[in-house]
Amino acid sequence: MLNRRAFLKQIATAGAGLGLVGLTPLLSYGNRRSSTKTITIMHTNDTHARIDPFPMGAGRYEGLGGAARRAALIQKIRAQQPNNLLLDAGDTFQGTPYFNFYGGALDFELMSMMGYDASTIGNHEFDNEVKGFVDVAPKANFPFVISNYDFSGAPDMGAFTREVLIKDVDGVRIGIFGLGIAFDGLVLPHLHQGVSYIRPQLVARQLVRRLRVDYACDMVVCLSHLGLEYSTYRPSDMVIAQEVDGIDLIIGGHTHTLLDEPRIIEKGSGRPTVISQVGHAGVVLGRLDFEFDRTNRIRRVLVANQEVNPETAG
Repeated sequence: MLNRRAFLKQIATAGAGLGLVGLTPLLSYGNRRSSTKTITIMHTNDTHARIDPFPMGAGRYEGLGGAARRAALIQKIRAQQPNNLLLDAGDTFQGTPYFNFYGGALDFELMSMMGYDASTIGNHEFDNEVKGFVDVAPKANFPFVISNYDFSGAPDMGAFTREVLIKDVDGVRIGIFGLGIAFDGLVLPHLHQGVSYIRPQLVARQLVRRLRVDYACDMVVCLSHLGLEYSTYRPSDMVIAQEVDGIDLIIGGHTHTLLDEPRIIEKGSGRPTVISQVGHAGVVLGRLDFEFDRTNRIRRVLVANQEVNPETAG
């Protein structure tokens, strides 16, 4: 297994000459001059045990991705913007022989080295049954935030999860909750034994209210593994954004949707909700910069998603 010293050496090599693309304005609330602080949120989803870059000749993703390159890019962004969070929307498991051999332990170790602040749980996190997740979860030094799964019948797995997470970044209180997809048709009953699904709309409404009122959060982020949208009505990022007020950002997963730029859902009341999802396999690192005023209200949102490719690695 790749040790920490070897991995950090790969990061240094990949990071040589690393450059960053420019930030593009996405949303603006009033006068930009009122902004006093910036928080950068980096994110991934559905990395699916893609530790190495895609090989050349692998089609549209040839030469893209790779954990060392992603880590180097994260390191560079952090050097420029120390007020940041690094989040993931689930489905770390399954997809390459690395998962077959390590069962997700290597992925969690590398994510820990990269300094992830939180992840949620995708349907593939149950591929080796509840016990398979429990066996490797200690390798993660970050919490799994999942709010609509009931772990009453699987307390060993529940011990590694949190309903909500509060992060204080430069004096801004950021509340994070997570939504997982329904098991029916995706996860066989014996794989998620003891874990039950709760309808996400109800959970989201309750938690947004709690985060805003009880925890006095300035910003609310949802880590979602529901999928962006579907042709028939079912819980999705679009449905949550349209039906639940008070969510500033939804970081999505499951449908492997590579959004050229985040979607903005405007509602009659309250602020818009930004939805971002960056494909799969770590080929793109999502980046959103939120600018806040002196009262910790969001004043501007900028986007700079970046492909993880050989040029990025320098």
